[in-house]
Amino acid sequence: MLGVAGVFFGILVGWIIGSQQEAGRVPPAAPQAAAAPGSAAPQQAVAPLDESRAAALKERAARNAKDESVRIELANLYFDAGRFQEASDWYASALKINPKDVNVSTDLGIAYYYTNQPDRALAQFEQSLQIDPKHVKTLFNIGIVRAMGKQDLDGAIEVWNKVVAIAPNSEEARAARQALDRIKAGHQGLGTSGAGK
Repeated sequence: MLGVAGVFFGILVGWIIGSQQEAGRVPPAAPQAAAAPGSAAPQQAVAPLDESRAAALKERAARNAKDESVRIELANLYFDAGRFQEASDWYASALKINPKDVNVSTDLGIAYYYTNQPDRALAQFEQSLQIDPKHVKTLFNIGIVRAMGKQDLDGAIEVWNKVVAIAPNSEEARAARQALDRIKAGHQGLGTSGAGK
């Protein structure tokens, strides 16, 4: 199973956060916790939290219990700083205000994955798909969690094929094709080496 991380880590490290990139922000690299146990993926530095900005946003959130945008901004701030538990708390708070925001729902699932909760991440992604069954960022991230969090290559292949079918010209489809090609190449390599034994 350690081979799963080796096959995908290089392709997927910058993709785990599909909807985070939509906002024009650069997501942090996948943390060590997100890689398969025993993988040698290095921990990458994340942006330090701007404490004064976080405090000002919290003050705004406290003054207006119905302000979804400030909660999303706080969640994104904590996410970019690699503080995924706090990010998930703020994404969940934003979802209470607007339960139909598919991007926030998916970001919450990603935050769960980064806190080593792959089953909870997948459950949250299913909620995203109830909002939008063809949301390619959600589907792509389901494939990542299945491949890297659950070592379920068959499940990842199925969902990545769906991404390619739904949005063939999207960035998610491009990355899905790369991952599918790696799986195919890995299986062929295993077949060749196994035949000589």
